[in-house]
Amino acid sequence: MRASDGNADVFPDLDALSHAAAEACVAAAREAVEARGSFALCLTGGSTPRPLYELLAGPYAPQVPWQKTRLFWGDERYVPPDRDESNYGMARAALIDRVTVPEDQVHPMPTDRDDPGEAAEVYEKTLRGFANRWGAGTPLFDLLLLGLGADGHVCSLFPEDEPHQQGDAWVRAPYGPPRHAPRRRLTLTLPALAKAQNTLFLVSGEAKREAVRAVLREGDPEMPATHVRARQSARWLLAGAAAPSGVAR
Repeated sequence: MRASDGNADVFPDLDALSHAAAEACVAAAREAVEARGSFALCLTGGSTPRPLYELLAGPYAPQVPWQKTRLFWGDERYVPPDRDESNYGMARAALIDRVTVPEDQVHPMPTDRDDPGEAAEVYEKTLRGFANRWGAGTPLFDLLLLGLGADGHVCSLFPEDEPHQQGDAWVRAPYGPPRHAPRRRLTLTLPALAKAQNTLFLVSGEAKREAVRAVLREGDPEMPATHVRARQSARWLLAGAAAPSGVAR
């Protein structure tokens, strides 16, 4: 069961949230393939989405058109893919190696260059290439998955960086604050995130509760997540402990 409050749905636990997210992924994939013949999914990192990826690789796998799916990433720690901190490495173990998505349709952020700024330019070129190929009226991502940090950061856009004032680049190589290690990152920017047709926030853990309240209830401009926009809709899926008072349970 879930409780709904505007654009936020509250679930009793992460398992229920993950099933709802898997259903949303299946629906988005079907809609995109029917409309354009392909599905562009942008993945997120951290611990919250792993159960979702395992579901997509397990009971939901037959419902996703993997041969017509392209995978992208919203951010990445600047580490090799075999490191535990790698978002790509986690997604590969939990999802990619277990489904039939073609390798040339998997587009991780490059972390093998000496210069992270150059890596950001390379990934931006990749994204803009797809945007040009698909045309101005087509979303860059059909579905964008996002998490939320306890400090309100989204992807690797941190409050200290004031990401809503960073211009038109699609990819950056920030050096995160000390509380976030590894500090060297690659991240999509707010202009790139806004090119998603639909955005799905996945949030679990009591530590996120105040950040959720600040974004959803107060629209706090200091919180990067407050500035995320989508072409069609942005939905929040909250596991119970992450939902602040005032959000239906």
